This record gives sequence, structure tokens and C-alpha cells, in this order.
Amino acid sequence: MPHSSKSHRDEWDSQFSALIRQTAQWAADGIDYIQLREKNLRPADLAVLARSILEILHNTPTKLLINSRPDIAIATRSHGVHLTSAPGQLTPSQIRELYVIVKLPPPIISISCHSLAEITQARNQVDLILFAPVFQKSIAGQVITHGQGLEALHAVCLAANPTPVYALGGVTPENASACLQAGAAGIAGIRLFHPR
Repeated sequence: MPHSSKSHRDEWDSQFSALIRQTAQWAADGIDYIQLREKNLRPADLAVLARSILEILHNTPTKLLINSRPDIAIATRSHGVHLTSAPGQLTPSQIRELYVIVKLPPPIISISCHSLAEITQARNQVDLILFAPVFQKSIAGQVITHGQGLEALHAVCLAANPTPVYALGGVTPENASACLQAGAAGIAGIRLFHPR
């Protein structure tokens, strides 16, 4: 099927510009961390996007973490790396060693955890943990993921201490305060901060 590379580039330029504008707003709003997780971008485009975001974040407290790509994080001098629970990734200590080798400041390392066992393993190895899913996610009335609930969030926050835990999954403006009351250091989300 024929396709136009120009229309693809125009779409990329539009999305790129929108994300840069959104980044500036997040920084102005005092968001602590931005996780760049554009899985479908070519490495070169991901690096360009990361560098552009870092320019916006310069002289702000907001930090950029690159999802699962320590090579891109190091190449762009990003603040850190977010790890998933998938096997085969570099460990937090290996990532820290790479940052030392290239004489960058110590990276911020976050990780996604979905169980108490994962929390226990990650505790004291990373700077922050994203625990998910806290709440059930439904689309068009169909349950996509079952939430683990506020009691589970409270338990993992206790188990992770002193490593801060951020609540992820189904978090809304209405239930965010309940996550903080359960012990979360903060909240994380995609649609919550970047509605499409």
C-alpha cells in the first residue's frame, strides 16, 4: 500500500510540538518526573525528543527519565532511567556504573513493580518505585486490568520504606488523595497528566 513519508513526518512534527508544549506546562506545574516511554520511536528520534525535553527542563526541578533505554539516557545526558519489571534489563547498579564511566551525575532510577515480592527486591536498589495497578481500569465498560486496591498500596509502601512509592493505574483527581493517605509519596499516570 503506498504511503506518504511527508504525511508521516508532518504527524511526527505535530506530536513532537505538542509534547514539547506539554512538557513546558508540566515543568511549570511542578511535576517531579517525566518518563519518556515512546516505544515506537526510532532511537535517533527518541534522542532528539529527549534533548528537546531536557532543554525545556533546564533550570527547573523536573527530571527526565528514559524508559528502558539507558543508552539513550546516557547519550542525551538525561537525569535517569525507568526500568520495567521485564527480565533481561541492566540492573540499577550497572546503570549507575555506566553513568560514572561517562562522568555524568548519578542517575535517578525508577522501576515498575506489580507485587510485594517485586517491591521487596527493588527496595533500596532504586530511587523510586511505581506500583501498579492500584485501581481497576475499564474501557467502554470492559475491565482491562483489575486494581490491587489501597490496602495493597499501603502494604507495599510499608515494605518499600525508605524508598518512595508512586501510585499508578487508574489514578484520578478524585482518588489521588486516598493514594497519598495510603502512604504513596506521589501519583503517576498517563491519561491523568496527558489526556488524549
